[in-house]
Amino acid sequence: MKTKLQPDANGFYGEFGGAFVPEMLYPNVLELQENYLKIIQEEDFQAAFKLLLKDYVGRPTPLYFSKNLSEEFGAQIYLKREDLNHTGAHKINNAIGQVLLAKRLNKKRIIAETGAGQHGVATATACALLNMDCTIYMGEVDIERQKPNVDRMRLLGAKIQPATSGSKTLKDATNEAIRAWINDPVGTHYIIGSVVGPHPYPDLVAQFQSVISEEIKIQLKEKTGNENPDYVLACLGGGSNAIGAFYHFIDNGITQLIAIEAGGEGVNSGKTAATIALGKKGIIHGSKTYLIQTDDGQIVEPHSVSAGLDYPGIGPIHSYLHDTKKAEVVSITDEEAIKAAFDLSVKEGIIPALESAHALAYLPKMKFKSDDVVVINLSGRGDKDLETLKKFMQDEQ
Repeated sequence: MKTKLQPDANGFYGEFGGAFVPEMLYPNVLELQENYLKIIQEEDFQAAFKLLLKDYVGRPTPLYFSKNLSEEFGAQIYLKREDLNHTGAHKINNAIGQVLLAKRLNKKRIIAETGAGQHGVATATACALLNMDCTIYMGEVDIERQKPNVDRMRLLGAKIQPATSGSKTLKDATNEAIRAWINDPVGTHYIIGSVVGPHPYPDLVAQFQSVISEEIKIQLKEKTGNENPDYVLACLGGGSNAIGAFYHFIDNGITQLIAIEAGGEGVNSGKTAATIALGKKGIIHGSKTYLIQTDDGQIVEPHSVSAGLDYPGIGPIHSYLHDTKKAEVVSITDEEAIKAAFDLSVKEGIIPALESAHALAYLPKMKFKSDDVVVINLSGRGDKDLETLKKFMQDEQ
């Protein structure tokens, strides 16, 4: 069934999206475009996918009513606990789906890019489970700051390929992965971890992650009698957790969708990843979207304390949602996100990923009515960020 969110035949959401790829990559992308919908809508595919989500990933994830946050902010605040998924984040939803798709396309090898390492761990996990060769591309900077996830990927049998160019972070890892895909189009499937890249990736990833909002609707109905919250908050890098949390609430006329970007050291500091605040329309990694660039079109290196949000663009779906005012995009600084991570840890006994902490950090900036129902997508757990958080522990205490 076609939803309002699905792209047109050329992969565009309004003016955003498409497939701007070099000629050598075109056959890879075309194969996916021609097959992905047919395969993922098959009954046996859906049955296999849903069974693994239930019995292996641990879905549905809880929708937890946070009594302490609700009292503090004067609203009914729920946390969607994607941090309780196997591997500790929402990324596993998409990884399982895409490895199942790759097997049906008779691929033998999986490659992927990762920033925070959560998508890399999820991909390595899915490949181990489904017996696929796996190589993960990761920036040297991220390899250093996300060492626990690097160790996990290696333990799961994945090969880690460092990206040593540019800022040595997510953008550069993506560049390296795309080059590798060009070199082996027949045997390799490239799993993009977010709603970025050429069509059909934004739609493919969005459909796999839409299980998040599908569950929220059912769970809220059980808890409150109403399936539609007043607000849904999610952090925004490339945008897979945000679109997963938003998907089934778009255009319902009730729910305000708020995506929280990484403001870094401040939107005007030169060290930020606030794409909507600063970005201009352009093409990055095969799709037209907003991205941070100089006047002559050179991509500006992004910065965020959270490795999963330091991407210089956003998914074309989110550019479309922003331009059509279907979602609001705001930004939170490194300092605010770190404070929010410490606050949730001591108030609820939940250590959030620094990515998710950006969404939590927007709560003090909002004004609520006491009966407002607010859902925050807690997209990942903070184990991977302990080394970063430890540096601030003394200041916070």
